[in-house]
Amino acid sequence: MTMGTALSRVTGMAARPQLVTVPAGLGRRLRAHRGFVAGVAFLTVVGLLALVGPLFADAAVTPDYRDQLAPPSAEHWLGTDQAGRDALARTVAAARTSLGAALLVFAITTAAGLLLGVAAGLLGGVVDAVLNRLVDILLGLPTLVLSLAVVGALGPGFGTLVLAMTVTEWARPAKLARAHTLGGMRRPDVVAARMAGASTWRVAAGHVLPGALTQVLIAATLGFGEVVLFLSGLSFLGLGAQPPTPEWGAMLAETRESYAVAPWLLVGPGVGLVLCLAGAALVSEALRDCTDPAERS
Repeated sequence: MTMGTALSRVTGMAARPQLVTVPAGLGRRLRAHRGFVAGVAFLTVVGLLALVGPLFADAAVTPDYRDQLAPPSAEHWLGTDQAGRDALARTVAAARTSLGAALLVFAITTAAGLLLGVAAGLLGGVVDAVLNRLVDILLGLPTLVLSLAVVGALGPGFGTLVLAMTVTEWARPAKLARAHTLGGMRRPDVVAARMAGASTWRVAAGHVLPGALTQVLIAATLGFGEVVLFLSGLSFLGLGAQPPTPEWGAMLAETRESYAVAPWLLVGPGVGLVLCLAGAALVSEALRDCTDPAERS
């Protein structure tokens, strides 16, 4: 389930606000969920690769044309690419690029969407109307088309691609945060606190924001794999990371002319993407199972 699918259930909350609460015992159920444990294990492996990536930075970009397309050996466990660069070193270094970019998009869109959505729900009026229309427009446009427009305007590059994803993805958490805020401000305890003289912003910070943050994080996690795949896909098309920067999608693109004679070049980036996407999918499925009452009944 992607983040867009997860949020499709709340698109009607503007007319029918309601509070979505985090089920009690969520952590315990997740720890007992085999898919969640496996997904976290996969993502942990990718995370460890990203942490040690800088140790392989030089080997990942330094060419050695005397050793082009060398098969796997004791010296080069995954062989070498067209420029004689160690494929294993590039795979490990690419984990930092691919995962780091996805986490950056995740952090920016989650923070921006949360703050804007909560602000719109609290302020109401013109601010809420303008933000809601903007969110509806962004959600109505295909992410690919919008991202290609940004990349076309600013030029290809991984930084541009991250910016494009940020521009297109912040609307989803904003929609959810706004819906949660509208429902949260109608809770009896929140209404009582406001009647007792507490300011709206103080009540929101203490009673509404924590729940909105939890829901936004859950929904954003559901779409994390989508972000990784999207970034790698556009890099594969030459719109993201540019040579010699190691990135899984770009590495797969570089093997198009040589995979017939050097199929080992597909192993590193392929396994990296599978681990990341499978881990995100398993965690997403576990979150759906443990937070959806219909799935638990």
